[in-house]
Amino acid sequence: MVLGILLFIVTILSVVSTVKQMKAKNLFALGFSAVSVLAFGFFSIMTIIHEITA
Repeated sequence: MVLGILLFIVTILSVVSTVKQMKAKNLFALGFSAVSVLAFGFFSIMTIIHEITA
């Protein structure tokens, strides 16, 4: 459960980074931020679901 929470915190930070990069119109960093949101978000949600159902 701790891993899921840590991944969720990283996801929130990645969302903040994505918003900042959209405002700055930095497309390269925006791409990396968006991929980070998708990857860390997926793994945090799946980890939490696995811990709850197992």
